[in-house]
Amino acid sequence: MGEGFQYLDIVLVAMIAGFLVLRLRSVLGRRGDPDGPQHDPFSLNSNNEAGEEGEVVQLRTVSGEEQGAEEFEQSPLHTGFQEIKMASPGFDPGEFIGGVSGAFEMVVKAFAEGDRETLKSLLNDEVYENFMHAIRQREEAGETLENTLVRICYTEAIEAYMEGTDAVITVKIISEQVNITKDDQGEVVHGNANAINEVTDIWSFSRSTRSADPNWQLIATRSLE
Repeated sequence: MGEGFQYLDIVLVAMIAGFLVLRLRSVLGRRGDPDGPQHDPFSLNSNNEAGEEGEVVQLRTVSGEEQGAEEFEQSPLHTGFQEIKMASPGFDPGEFIGGVSGAFEMVVKAFAEGDRETLKSLLNDEVYENFMHAIRQREEAGETLENTLVRICYTEAIEAYMEGTDAVITVKIISEQVNITKDDQGEVVHGNANAINEVTDIWSFSRSTRSADPNWQLIATRSLE
């Protein structure tokens, strides 16, 4: 009798298992070819699509970093850098941006000190005259400008292009500075010696790709309040 009950138990289990298989197939559906390869919904290739003549088109997942790089490669800035590099094979965007910080510090210091010689070597004629006008006004009023460049927080190229044979690059520079203006008696007439101000400058640099001189000149400046 014990063996008979065991046999009935096996039969019942098999029937229940068969019923569950049928229920699962009715819910999930059946593939057209039961003998074909099984689809894994968690596979990396599960989103592949078939092209013409059964060709499998791989859909690549792009990470955030890769996507940013791809967007940069399609941007006008990247195109401008490529055009500059074609005209001047030795051009390196990273080196240029690194040099901007040094040029910024030199120009800010020379302007505060009224150093005409340094400014003349770094600015084009138009920007130089604008700086000279401000310096002359300050000198005529008997005022002095004291500038402390605390740090350069951020530099970023925002535009690059070729204008004829001249390469032009515009850079956004964010810095922290302390600027005070004193009169001829040494009294502060503008600014606060205890206040650090965040200053955003947009500077454009240019150089002739036909020239042997590797130095860039500052051709335009503006500040964002």
